[in-house]
Amino acid sequence: MDITTDGPTLVLHGDFDVRSTFLVRNAIYEQFEGHERDVVLDMADVDTIDLTALRVLAVATLRAAQSGHHLTLRNCRPAVRRMIHLARFAHSVEVERAAATA
Repeated sequence: MDITTDGPTLVLHGDFDVRSTFLVRNAIYEQFEGHERDVVLDMADVDTIDLTALRVLAVATLRAAQSGHHLTLRNCRPAVRRMIHLARFAHSVEVERAAATA
């Protein structure tokens, strides 16, 4: 898992699983501590996600709300969206809606 930062956006590259949760969690919390703004996770380059990673995102979302911040997932691929719904995390994390195309 590689993470690049673009302002308040963390761009994730690779598989988001138990091996990368520590890295992603720390990057999210550093954004919350270092900035008075919301954080966006760009998931366009995330191929797979597991239950452990979803739990990290759910806890980070809750922690963000408790501290007056906001965490949003952007550009989730269909496999990631499917896992969010299958694991019943749709109400625990915020997934940005894709813009409608004409």
